[in-house]
Amino acid sequence: MSAVTEFIEQTLISPRYLAGSGDPAWVTVPLRRACGWSTAGDPLVPRVILTSPDQLAQLRIAPDPDPAEPWWTLRHAHHGDQRAWEITFDAQTPVEIIAAVTDTLTASAPPPTASVDPYDPLRAAGWHAPRHHDGLTSPKGMSSPDGLARVDRIVDESGRSTGWIVETSVHHLPAIWRAYADGNTPSHVVSAFFGALADTTPLIRHPHRVPSLAVTHGSASTRQVSAESVAFALRNRTTALAQRNSASPPSAPPAPPHAPTARRAR
Repeated sequence: MSAVTEFIEQTLISPRYLAGSGDPAWVTVPLRRACGWSTAGDPLVPRVILTSPDQLAQLRIAPDPDPAEPWWTLRHAHHGDQRAWEITFDAQTPVEIIAAVTDTLTASAPPPTASVDPYDPLRAAGWHAPRHHDGLTSPKGMSSPDGLARVDRIVDESGRSTGWIVETSVHHLPAIWRAYADGNTPSHVVSAFFGALADTTPLIRHPHRVPSLAVTHGSASTRQVSAESVAFALRNRTTALAQRNSASPPSAPPAPPHAPTARRAR
């Protein structure tokens, strides 16, 4: 007899920036098992510190009773021509958005040599320049179509970008979560962050862990999904990242000097 597929209720939430934090293991487990990051911490202090194999990057998760303080801090040390940089995320930042940043950072492929416009994914998703009270648009910012999320570019007096601030908020209520990327963050990393922010794919949450604002200001629909897909989602994600990092294109051995061109067999 064939096994009977078991189904459980899960809630699909959109827009994803209203989905709540989710399970931190979605970020931490692949870093450890697929990317070789090591962990350190004090059992008396509620925090987690993961360090990349090359010791250049560190992810720190430090729960703070002050909701205005970031819980997640990703730092990368100065290396070559790349200056040190940092990104921070508040507690309610969806882990899937944070994972987009760490997945890009740990990709085995070399980063693009040319700078990319981090706002391109937002424009492609229909984000627009927000309007001020005087009706003028801000060339430094982008707002989601529903007006619930916003990205602002910080510039100094010379016009040089010194960072980006991301904020999700509902009308006059306190911000749901904020994130900050400093001006030295590589543009392809910021672009991955913004791409995940603007992604219209709903996020899955347990029905008992759906934020109230996701129900009142977003879309939250409960569906029956296979229990197996939920149980093995993290394992499958970790396996996929491990395979991505282990896969490398075979390199052909260098040809000897003045080697004759091989003829094709008939």
